[in-house]
Amino acid sequence: MLPLFGLKARSAAEYWIKKLLQKGVLEKDAKGFLKPVHLSLNLPFAGNIAAGFPSPAEEELRDKISFDEYLINHSTSSFVLSVTGDSMIGEGIKEKDLVIVERGREPKNGDIILAEVDGNWTMKYFRKKGRKVTLEAANPKYPPISPQTELRIAGVITAVIRKYHK
Repeated sequence: MLPLFGLKARSAAEYWIKKLLQKGVLEKDAKGFLKPVHLSLNLPFAGNIAAGFPSPAEEELRDKISFDEYLINHSTSSFVLSVTGDSMIGEGIKEKDLVIVERGREPKNGDIILAEVDGNWTMKYFRKKGRKVTLEAANPKYPPISPQTELRIAGVITAVIRKYHK
């Protein structure tokens, strides 16, 4: 922390760490390591826009929206993956999109999950009928998958992020 803050005295670094903890910028994890609380991007929320017929856009800004709070339900149990392949294209999830995965969440029928099936990782719809679990793609060129020996559900997909321009 001394080089990060450009300080020479350990007590000065401890002072600033204490201040950042008090202000809620940093927090300590279960092992006592420091981590940032929010690295959020707050942008003005300007209202709604019709995706069908044009309507007058609202000029007044209503509020600010924090994308980390909007996209992530539980930050300590969530992570991001980059999508490869086209098996979920019917759901609007394309190659190079980012998905947010929440660990430890019990999937419901129709949820999109990240799972290891018989040693291979995939992202598919979760379908359960009785004790039988089937994973389905959102692309008709891929058949449903029924685990033969092992199914490990790593998490439920809670959000998709797409960037159109660099």
